[in-house]
Amino acid sequence: MTTPTDQLSPDTLEKYFRSGTVTVHHVNDSPEVDITIDVDSVNTGTGPFNSHLKSAEILNVAAYPTARFVGDKFVFEGDKVKEVTGQFTLMGKTHPVTLKATKFNCYQNPMLKREVCGGDFETSIKRSQWGASYGLNYGFADDMRLVIQVEAVKQ
Repeated sequence: MTTPTDQLSPDTLEKYFRSGTVTVHHVNDSPEVDITIDVDSVNTGTGPFNSHLKSAEILNVAAYPTARFVGDKFVFEGDKVKEVTGQFTLMGKTHPVTLKATKFNCYQNPMLKREVCGGDFETSIKRSQWGASYGLNYGFADDMRLVIQVEAVKQ
């Protein structure tokens, strides 16, 4: 997952979460996705900034080590997912979000001999809704774009 944000500069700062799990259930034509993100895996490429993001002042990783999205409403265009609506939990607060697919594809993986589906999904949130309000009084943007990249192998 990446979270590009504007930090009072002309460029975009991207923060990556390098670790997490994805579970997709497709029972009785009612798909559900459960994405858990290891918030401690945040990586900006700068150690001191990573530490600040993990601190109680921003993401409070010690108290809230994971973020989670559980989606249960899918919109398809043909056989491709166009969006998934569900609940996003960060720092102990849960709010509805809709992830829109910017890319999505399924294919038969020649090495695994199984179907693999993957895509890029994004949404924008107001980080203050989840308690991440550091810097707002300095003029830092409240809007944050979440980009979630997933790949799942059919079991």
